[in-house]
Amino acid sequence: MSLDDAEVLLELVEEEDDAEARRDVIAEMEETESVLKALERETLFFGDYDDRTAIVSIHAGAGGVDAQDWAEMLLRMYVRWLERSSMSFEIDEILPGDEAGIKSATLTVRGDHAYGLFESERGVHRLVRISPFDANARRHTSFAGVDVIPEVEVNEVEINQEDLKIDTFRSSGAGGQHVNVTDSAVRITHLPTGTVVSCQAERSQMQNKARAMVLLAARLAELARQDQLAKVDAIRGEQTEAGWGRQIRSYVLQPYQMVKDLRTGAEIGNVQGVLDGDIDRLIDEYLIWRRTEQGT
Repeated sequence: MSLDDAEVLLELVEEEDDAEARRDVIAEMEETESVLKALERETLFFGDYDDRTAIVSIHAGAGGVDAQDWAEMLLRMYVRWLERSSMSFEIDEILPGDEAGIKSATLTVRGDHAYGLFESERGVHRLVRISPFDANARRHTSFAGVDVIPEVEVNEVEINQEDLKIDTFRSSGAGGQHVNVTDSAVRITHLPTGTVVSCQAERSQMQNKARAMVLLAARLAELARQDQLAKVDAIRGEQTEAGWGRQIRSYVLQPYQMVKDLRTGAEIGNVQGVLDGDIDRLIDEYLIWRRTEQGT
């Protein structure tokens, strides 16, 4: 039933003063509206890689131990959101911080529009709060970077085995239930580009090596895409994508409470809710903003 038909039918049942029929028509209209909203949301996923698996990396930035703690808070935020979603994920690597938090983490997210959803998180995230590591309880500003790339098949990228340095090591134990502590973690360095990836999520060295190769292929593919973008920008004479290093969102806990996305202008007063994984509005606002920016 179309909305127009439902509206006409609703007018008829109101004229007849049939309460039961009115309820049925209203239910039909609400169901149709829900379907239309779902279809409208699907139109937001138009990117070439939106349906791909997402490889998400979090890195502590400026701010010392506060930044490392902030990086772990971001990881927790994403894990909380993912645990409530229909997507699956695994943490490939965690590098613990010196005193607290983490220096970096990499996770792989699979599910409908995984990359399209997580693209909203790429960039620099800024936290302002009273530092729990400052004996004088002063306000500190910390930064953490999030990088998001689409997973590719290894055979989609040409990789010369002679260009690889492969090391094995014991995995760190900071990953909780999502990372296995084993003696078979693998680190691969791509010598020509200096790209380094590692995996400690699997139980066998062979599995970790295979997963690390997938991560490497994705990063090399992203490097190739960025190189192509740089060439296009040089020809066009403008820079359209700031990429890594761009501050995208601020999370302020002191002197007031506010999460603000600097691209979309979205503001949320419930900072703790966001940090507990309630980021759906931020993601949806980004997807709408992206469509407007790209004129699709």
